[in-house]
Amino acid sequence: MRPVTDAFLRTLHGSHRMIADARIVAPGQTGVDPTGTPLTILAGDVQMDGTADVRSTLDISVVGGGQWPTRATDPLAPYGNEVFVRRGVDFGGGRREWVSLGYHRIDSIEQPDAPNGPIQISASDRMAAIRDARLTDVVQYAAGTTLAVIVSSLVTEVHPAAVIEWDDATDDQTVGRALIAEEDRYGFLDDLFTSRGKVWYWDHRGILRIESPPDPAAPVWTVSYGQDGVLLSLSRILSREGVYNGVVASGEAADTDTPVRALVVDNNPTSPTFWGGPFGKVPRFYSSPFITTTGQASSAGAAMLTRSLGLPYSADFTSVPNPALTPFDPVRVRFPGRSEVHVIESLTVPLVAEQSMPASTREQTTTSLGVFL
Repeated sequence: MRPVTDAFLRTLHGSHRMIADARIVAPGQTGVDPTGTPLTILAGDVQMDGTADVRSTLDISVVGGGQWPTRATDPLAPYGNEVFVRRGVDFGGGRREWVSLGYHRIDSIEQPDAPNGPIQISASDRMAAIRDARLTDVVQYAAGTTLAVIVSSLVTEVHPAAVIEWDDATDDQTVGRALIAEEDRYGFLDDLFTSRGKVWYWDHRGILRIESPPDPAAPVWTVSYGQDGVLLSLSRILSREGVYNGVVASGEAADTDTPVRALVVDNNPTSPTFWGGPFGKVPRFYSSPFITTTGQASSAGAAMLTRSLGLPYSADFTSVPNPALTPFDPVRVRFPGRSEVHVIESLTVPLVAEQSMPASTREQTTTSLGVFL
């Protein structure tokens, strides 16, 4: 969850005045209050999906007037400028608290009622540029190259001013063999992070964040019905489709062509997807050239499986918006007769006061993994 004060979270449980802000900014800025040109918001939202290549997208309608671009250098022209958005609470007495929702590259604009009607902007976070910038030449990395060097070279070629932040010392690790990156810049980097049990995304500060997912069993927010509750509606589903309860992760040893391999399974007898229980044995297979030891294979498999545990039970809810929430945040969902911990997979934060916040989740079961080499 993005950093906010306790006062901010308490205020969301009662009547409060929301505020929103959008501005056009030059590409490459970081921080939660960049320099830019203000926009007047008429409607819109920020959609976040932890399972998508591009985690955050923006759809916003702003006052048109004379803002339709006629030159490539105009602020709303879709040639590199970004829209920075944030949502917050006005406590009164001049006191406000903002939550940044990040930087989004303008992808397209539309004006259904030209020449003076509202302008609709569609935008994507900075990962879209990584995905778009396919490699035109083969890039080679020698054995012993650190992950920090690999990531920096591929990211800063697209975002020269990028700030890259790791949550631990994984960036000091080295690759065990010579590697070649061809065409798919995003896919190469995504495989690298997956092999190390990491997720990566551009955060609310415009920084590329590389981290282990948060502890799924430690809820950061409670969504409940009743007095002072924020839960407005809830629906749920049970389905086996796309569910697995084991991961076979493999690669090749650094010094030979001998395969390295690890099987990681749901080893919790009380889990609905217990390996060997009534659910059965349903493995997913993952192979990566970045995996050169059995330890790396087991770590990658465990991270992938942990992010899926809890399926096949998923729930959708709508609530009073909490702009501090992000994908992979665990939340406690309370309704009559039940209290469950769910992990958010996607959510939509509105930029106007009249709308609620929809979110999709999966229930988090007790984590217990078995590793077989």
